[in-house]
Amino acid sequence: MRTSVIERKTAETDIFLSLRLDGTGKCEADTGCGFLNHMLTLFAKHGRFDLCVKCKGDTDVDYHHTAEDIGICLGNAFAEALGDMRGIVRYGNMILPMDEALILSAVDISGRGKLAADLKIPTEKVGDFDTELVFEFFEAFVRRANITLHIRELAGENSHHIIEGAFKSVARSLRMAVKIDPETANEIPSTKGVL
Repeated sequence: MRTSVIERKTAETDIFLSLRLDGTGKCEADTGCGFLNHMLTLFAKHGRFDLCVKCKGDTDVDYHHTAEDIGICLGNAFAEALGDMRGIVRYGNMILPMDEALILSAVDISGRGKLAADLKIPTEKVGDFDTELVFEFFEAFVRRANITLHIRELAGENSHHIIEGAFKSVARSLRMAVKIDPETANEIPSTKGVL
């Protein structure tokens, strides 16, 4: 069973997060930020991950610590749930249309945390959510999950659509990458023998 439960408490956030990689897309998100709840819900749905996130953060300041720390916890959960990564496909990619936005993502579950993101989000906020926090979230996630993630905006005008397209595209890429390949179910997908 590829699952993980992460609890993390700091002076800025108190987070409980549970993840099941081989799920059905169920999500319970209570982060104190409606837009982030929405992104996590569609991330779980499109990745077919079962996800529960409860966060009490210093949202009286802003959503920075909440977004970053949830990214940290989600990355930790992916790393733990994947274990030694035996049998996984390892790579995944998706070009996803979201109305006028077109987002490409590609992931390598490589053991190396690297984000290469090129999103031209035209507004500073969507609702009360600072759009720069999309990068903070994904940066924290890839560092802790030890994955390489590329995200590219191929087209887009609406900030909500661009960000939603990114979360959906990344979820679909991850869904592909974490799958167990029945032909190599007992193998580590690397010539090094370890990831």
